[in-house]
Amino acid sequence: MKKAFLELHLSVFLAGFTGILGKLITLNEGMLVWYRLLITAVTMYVLFRWQGKLKKLPLRDVMRIGGVGCIVALHWIFFYGSIKYANVSIGVVCFSLTSLFTAVFDPLISRRRFDKMEMFLSMLTLAGILLIFHFDTQYRTGIVLGIISSMFAALFTVLNKKLVVKYDTANITFYELGVGFLALTAVMPFYLHAFPVESFVPGLTDTVYLLALSWFCTVWMYTLSMNALKKISPFTVNLCFNLEPLYSIILAFILFHENKLLHGGFYYGLGLILLSVMLQMLRVARQAKRAPAAH
Repeated sequence: MKKAFLELHLSVFLAGFTGILGKLITLNEGMLVWYRLLITAVTMYVLFRWQGKLKKLPLRDVMRIGGVGCIVALHWIFFYGSIKYANVSIGVVCFSLTSLFTAVFDPLISRRRFDKMEMFLSMLTLAGILLIFHFDTQYRTGIVLGIISSMFAALFTVLNKKLVVKYDTANITFYELGVGFLALTAVMPFYLHAFPVESFVPGLTDTVYLLALSWFCTVWMYTLSMNALKKISPFTVNLCFNLEPLYSIILAFILFHENKLLHGGFYYGLGLILLSVMLQMLRVARQAKRAPAAH
């Protein structure tokens, strides 16, 4: 369990850079995600083939896994859209609502009762978000996109929990992002018609950022998070990912001077989000101690 939590928190730390890189990359959200999926899928294919981890799966299984990959592609598009239409701080703070959506989706999909404690902890997170920022009307579009992004992120994690029980982490990640890339490629002509761009080819600086985003914040980060998901619940994983906005916000203040958005409520909101994470960690630790005694 300790190793799972270490892998989880390292993946959260890496995820904290995704918003920063999304801001630095000048491509629009659609092209950014398309290149991220392309680089990631090719990297995983070469890496996993070399390691002997990649296996051929029946088409039915590929489509099942790939459907979840399409969800993560949508999550990324809305997430980076939120950052482009608002800023890094708004985009990543809205992402904290993932735990709230997870507390709703997980019981519905898993057909279990709603957990009152999960709902309570989610409300703590929501209260923390509201305290951190008073949302100005100028960020309305970015906020809406960010909320939709967090909804897809929650759905992705809940469905992934079912996949890691049956399939290997390497195969799940490759087929998810590979099929996600193919699906996005199929709709890209329609997307570019609706949101035209001046150039399809990233410059040198954008290429460097895209490689960092794909290799460190995708391949490595997703491998770590899915390894952790084998022993930790989807709600706990998403709750811990509430730390991602905190890392991103601090970096955004330093790099983009978004500290003008910071006010006294930030520290209270930060405290509530951290409290929700700590309470869930204690809760999981207690459950882990009781489990052996039950056998």
